[in-house]
Amino acid sequence: MKARFNRAAVTYSQHDFLQKEVALRTLQQLDYLRITPGNIIDLGSGTGTGSKALAKKFKKANVFQLDIALSMLNYARGQTKLSNRWFQKKRMICGDIESLPIAEKSFDLAFSSLALQWGMQPDRCFREIRRVMNPGGLFLFSTLGPDTLRELRQSFAVISDTPHVNGFLDIHDVGNLLSSSGFSDPVLEADRITVEYDDLRSLMRDLKGIGASNVSQQRSRGLLGKHKLVKLEKEYELFRHKDKLPATYEVIIGHAWALDNLRGKGQQEHTFSLDKLRRRR
Repeated sequence: MKARFNRAAVTYSQHDFLQKEVALRTLQQLDYLRITPGNIIDLGSGTGTGSKALAKKFKKANVFQLDIALSMLNYARGQTKLSNRWFQKKRMICGDIESLPIAEKSFDLAFSSLALQWGMQPDRCFREIRRVMNPGGLFLFSTLGPDTLRELRQSFAVISDTPHVNGFLDIHDVGNLLSSSGFSDPVLEADRITVEYDDLRSLMRDLKGIGASNVSQQRSRGLLGKHKLVKLEKEYELFRHKDKLPATYEVIIGHAWALDNLRGKGQQEHTFSLDKLRRRR
């Protein structure tokens, strides 16, 4: 996975339209949350879209970027040199969310957009994030749910016995992980985004361009041969609608608090539909 993301650094910005859209939606939650963070960390920061927005919003804060891929950080550093002065307070850390090279109680706001789903041990990810947060700190994140790329998953299932597409945690599992990791008052929202393609190969290019990979232990490690690719395209064609091939993404957006005095008191998870929330406004 680390090698894939390092290779993808040079192509990432050409294919990350979904990542940018989800990061924007996730950051919009800050409009309804009152915080004045001093230290912020962007976990799985990629090329720095989230970090840049956070630095703009919280001009007095120190914004740190963490990514497992050094090439991603180097790309972001190059972009930083072309940016405004407020980026001088941004720091960069090469590390793994599952084992953060960071001291306890270091951050007031932890942000992560579409990075947590790549972890092999999601419970460890959440515990590590909780460990590095200051009391009263906010964890704001987005991740992918189990309906993500369902068309691709179903098409692969017809031609192969081994999984080729990641399995993702559902919204209730995410809420349970937050609570068991010591977070309080988790609020989770679910939405579906459908990206339309002219053909399957365009989807595959986008996935490769952002470094997306299957981290399942049972995953197929062989290359997809020409014969299998043709069969896969035939199966995926069954999903064609109005001359386009859909690719579904189930996006889970959530936040929770690092409130030491509430730990272990049976906090409840709250689940909402983004559509319902929009109708309330």
